[in-house]
Amino acid sequence: MMQQNKCTTIEFFSFETSVPLALDAINADQVLKDQETILVKPNLVNSSPHPITTSPDFCRAMVKYIVSCSKADVIIAEGCGDADLDTHEIFHRLGYEAVAKEFGADLVDLNHEPLCVVKNNSNSLFKEMYLPEIAFRSYIVSLPVLKAHSLADVTGTLKNMMGFAPPKHYSHGRGSWKKGRFHNNMQQSIIELNRFITPDLTLMDASIGMAEYHLGGPTLSPPAKKLIAGYDPVCVDQRAAELLGLDPQSIEHLCVR
Repeated sequence: MMQQNKCTTIEFFSFETSVPLALDAINADQVLKDQETILVKPNLVNSSPHPITTSPDFCRAMVKYIVSCSKADVIIAEGCGDADLDTHEIFHRLGYEAVAKEFGADLVDLNHEPLCVVKNNSNSLFKEMYLPEIAFRSYIVSLPVLKAHSLADVTGTLKNMMGFAPPKHYSHGRGSWKKGRFHNNMQQSIIELNRFITPDLTLMDASIGMAEYHLGGPTLSPPAKKLIAGYDPVCVDQRAAELLGLDPQSIEHLCVR
């Protein structure tokens, strides 16, 4: 049986076929059946289609699996980073409204959710943070996409947690993105954010892979054709880095335990 602090990588054939295979490999049905509220967190940084953002078909396969084994309330939630669009417009453009309607899930814009204050004096950048209350009463399922990143080296499930950060408090910083404050020190920001909030389960879409940049440019050639599933987000992101040809031990936020 797969231990919950590990992760597994399987071959990708299609979302419909491979998603349940990956989740069964880590006995996800046994974990999900015990949850009351499950928050599914795609990576919808902007309105660009897959593989820059999480495919709605990937999300659909995940939600279909959840409802097959759990009576939990399902929420599909994101807080986009786009400077000009709100999250609900991105949900609309990318086809997430149809997914939510099919399974009776709620679509939530994390950028405008009620907040609570959490504190950690061991942090150097963010000794306290404002984060959505909903994150702390939900089981978080992260659905990142395999991508290289100009500041983080790899953008995976750990960085996907930036969608929870409200622009009201974290938009100022480098650039015009809604989460711009994190860009001042991306590696340390990811480390400290995940001390407050981190995914409980991750299923990463590594079917293609953005080879050099998270918002455009070439895809992996050949495509990675993998899914990575696990309960340990560092393990998942280390596997992702390897698929991109990167050394995980050279990436600061993947060397911290």
